[in-house]
Amino acid sequence: MSQASTEVKMTKAGIVFSVCVEFVNRECFISNEALIKLASQMFTAIGPMQTFRELEPNITGVARRMVRAGVQGTPLQLTPNTFQ
Repeated sequence: MSQASTEVKMTKAGIVFSVCVEFVNRECFISNEALIKLASQMFTAIGPMQTFRELEPNITGVARRMVRAGVQGTPLQLTPNTFQ
């Protein structure tokens, strides 16, 4: 079963989080720019961490699909282009 880790860390450049895919944990990073893009689709302006928490199932789902697809990188990078 795949599930998101609850450890989430905010940095100046974005948010670091982990996903588990087939018993393998992968560190991931979503940039502030990607969070701003996602927040712009919401009705209210909120900060990066709240945007992440509100959209965490979607963000971690995208990260898990990227891991399954074999996307390389540590941490796995989620940028605005990830959410086209």
